[in-house]
Amino acid sequence: MESLGQSLSFFYCIPFVGMLLSIAVAPLINAEWWEEKRGYAVILWSLLFLIPFAIGYGPGTAFAHLAEIILGDYISFIVLLFGLFCVSGNICIKGDLAGTPKVNMIILLIGTALASWVGTTGASMLLIRPMIRANSWRKRKVHSMVFFIFLVSNIGGCLTPVGDPPLFMGFTHGVPFAWSFHTAPVLLINVILLSAIYMFIEGRAYKKDLADGCLPELGDTKEKIRIEGAHNFIFIGFIVGAVILSGTLGNFAEVFNHGVVIEGEVVLSYATIVEMVIILLAALLSFKTTSKQTRLDNNFSWGAIEEVAVLFIGIFITMIPALLILSARGSELGIDQNWQMFWMTGLLSSFLDNTPTYLVFFETALSLKATTTLIGTVAIPQTMLLAISCGAVFMGANTYIGNAPNFMVKSVAEENGIRMPSFFGYMFWSIRYLIPVFLVDTILFFSGWVF
Repeated sequence: MESLGQSLSFFYCIPFVGMLLSIAVAPLINAEWWEEKRGYAVILWSLLFLIPFAIGYGPGTAFAHLAEIILGDYISFIVLLFGLFCVSGNICIKGDLAGTPKVNMIILLIGTALASWVGTTGASMLLIRPMIRANSWRKRKVHSMVFFIFLVSNIGGCLTPVGDPPLFMGFTHGVPFAWSFHTAPVLLINVILLSAIYMFIEGRAYKKDLADGCLPELGDTKEKIRIEGAHNFIFIGFIVGAVILSGTLGNFAEVFNHGVVIEGEVVLSYATIVEMVIILLAALLSFKTTSKQTRLDNNFSWGAIEEVAVLFIGIFITMIPALLILSARGSELGIDQNWQMFWMTGLLSSFLDNTPTYLVFFETALSLKATTTLIGTVAIPQTMLLAISCGAVFMGANTYIGNAPNFMVKSVAEENGIRMPSFFGYMFWSIRYLIPVFLVDTILFFSGWVF
């Protein structure tokens, strides 16, 4: 893989750029056409990479890397999202929730707290629909959806390996499970800053909505908040347990480290197969044990997961050359400072899958041999590992494709009539509000000036 990455031309990355531009630009030109034809765009850009790659390096090599990315990354990725999407869609939070600044802030903080324990996808899919219903009477609510993506779909997932896949990858590579608690001070600063920004924006928007005559539609008697389909939290527990189990089974029985082998490497282990079976079984049982009316009340539909499944298979395929090049040449970038690790891991995680990006800089940090002190079984300076972890998790919020829940929240919001920002429009939000916060992180935690 390294020799291939060393010789691979950057021209092979053009289809990946084309894929990103299609996602960003096509909906602006003709949203209806894009929704109907996006599958063809995925096929086109995938073939524009695979055919020249097969001609240049041989059909066998092309097939091996395609199979590796599909079996080793995409299938387990989409099965996990599918399972959490299905189960959370069967949990309906009912009652009189009026989308006031206080209520919206509480929902955001609850979601941020949950994200590290049920995953950013689980927390996002569990709370985005209540957030939308609470704000159904509001004219100005896009900012709430954007900050939901910032906090719940990304930043909140940093405290445990369950919260976000990059941290789980670190766990499977020897980082102790509880080490992720070291991200708590950075999380706290980010939540305080973003909450203050949100409340300033939300307060102004709320006053304008009231001035325009917008009022919540509440009944004569206030309906208490209740949860229908609460038994599905058990199935969310099954899914979280399956993820943890897949990372530890190989420690108890070597057989689980074996599986589907391509070019001498296991790309789909038996442990991962067990994980996927448990997740799919949890999703099936969730549907069998929950009434259809609960899903109807939740405005449940398959549109969001369908969009993510279609677009991300194109992203995964076309990003193969970018990951190969990064894996082979990452150590040549001259990155050896904590702040550099934070920003490079983060910026690349904004556009590439943040799990392999995390691994590249994880291995780069190991190769520096900058410490003999172990974190578990890993010889990486603690602040450097913190910088890599925070960069991979936090900066997934910079774009819609930085983390899969981002796109799912966008899709669910649009299904419910909320006109979300375009790809570049969303980046304008992240540049205005996230980048300044990340600069504060850099000064406080990764520059060596304060801590």
